[in-house]
Amino acid sequence: MRGKTGFRKGAGFFTLMTALFLALFPFSRAEAAGRLQDTGDKLVIVIDPGHGGDNLGTTENGHEEKSMTMVTALAMYEELSLYDGVEVYLTRTSDVDLSRKERVEFAASVDADFLFSIHYNASENHELYGAEVWTSAFAPCNGIGYQFGCELLGAFREKGLFIRGVKTRLGDSGKDYYGILLYSSEKKMPAVIIEHCHVDEARDEGFCDSEEELKEFGRMDATAAARYFGLKSSVLGVDYSDHELAESSISAPVPVTVQDSTAPDVCQIELLETDYDTGRLALSVTAADYDSTLLYYSFSLDGGKTFSPREAWPGSDALTGAYSDTFTLNLTVPALTCPTVILRAYNGYDLYTESNSWTSPETYRDPEELLAASGKAEMGDGTENGQNAVSSEGKDSAYERTEDFAGGRGDGAEEQERPVSFLTFLAICLIAALTLLVIFLVSQAIAAGSRKRAARQRRKESGRSRNQPR
Repeated sequence: MRGKTGFRKGAGFFTLMTALFLALFPFSRAEAAGRLQDTGDKLVIVIDPGHGGDNLGTTENGHEEKSMTMVTALAMYEELSLYDGVEVYLTRTSDVDLSRKERVEFAASVDADFLFSIHYNASENHELYGAEVWTSAFAPCNGIGYQFGCELLGAFREKGLFIRGVKTRLGDSGKDYYGILLYSSEKKMPAVIIEHCHVDEARDEGFCDSEEELKEFGRMDATAAARYFGLKSSVLGVDYSDHELAESSISAPVPVTVQDSTAPDVCQIELLETDYDTGRLALSVTAADYDSTLLYYSFSLDGGKTFSPREAWPGSDALTGAYSDTFTLNLTVPALTCPTVILRAYNGYDLYTESNSWTSPETYRDPEELLAASGKAEMGDGTENGQNAVSSEGKDSAYERTEDFAGGRGDGAEEQERPVSFLTFLAICLIAALTLLVIFLVSQAIAAGSRKRAARQRRKESGRSRNQPR
């Protein structure tokens, strides 16, 4: 977590500035506290199944949000009805569409203490995952919504969901963007929108792909509400009257919920080590967002043309604003590629900053080719070990392609080699015979020449002797 991460030597100016800022301006932590909201002796809860009628909601991956929200809302209603001293209402019990204002007005008509709007999520590019709670950006509803949101999302985290946080969003007018929250805050009635998970992302879809899962969400919503309100149930045998909640504020927005309209401030990568034979690549990642939490990262190996699916940022806790500002990213680079790596850091509002790029100075090698080359080298020396490696692996082994270069070819190998050796022997004999013949002829020619010179010399000497006077 921030403040505990060691800084690698040479990480640079931005890393040091990040550490200084985080030390001076730490995010608030969710600590135990009492409930901000006073409901009096009577508690009224209104549950709003989102969408309905012609308003289907998201329909990604064959889901229909308006039907999903009804299943979850009914389960929440039934569970909350088991608690003592609480009145529970639904904004709709049939497949009809209500305006946001109509939903809030119904809640106000029954003097609701809290309005829970039930939803499921999807993203434009189908790359987001996790659960989130939206609340008003303005006090006192903001702090109340944050306390409930921490209670619910903490339970979702234990279930295995990724947590995107308790969030706010402003419209162009500077008021709450979502109608349910806008109209509720105007009536000083706390409300939240619960986005249980993303139906269009594989890591989330398993949490909502059956009716029982949808009902389980409803029961979890009810339990979180019971814990928030400190309810007890003689039927269920539970008592949350002494349950403490996250530290919050009734006079000002909780800092971690404030909308962040800027991308992360720092994002850097640095090479730690790599192995061009195995494709292993380790990079040091340093990033910071001074206004919100870092939630995800993704990376590119082709210089930013394509990016990997988003992964959870290490140490990310959207409920407290904490995250690891430095971590090691371990990648496996495909063989025969020369990557240019870029990393993206995403904050809680899905804004991102791209890092510097790192380009490999050489191409990563193919392990199979290296293995084959190693096998050829072993068997090419004619040793017994090289031949045994082929025979023990058989035709399905990685060494099959090297059999033509090794001794162990199988039965009949000796018979195939004999004709080659005999022809070589005949060639050598023929060359030797021709050489001896040439030597013999040359020697004969030399000898004949010597005899001729000797005969001429004798004739000359005989002629001189005859011509001398007597």
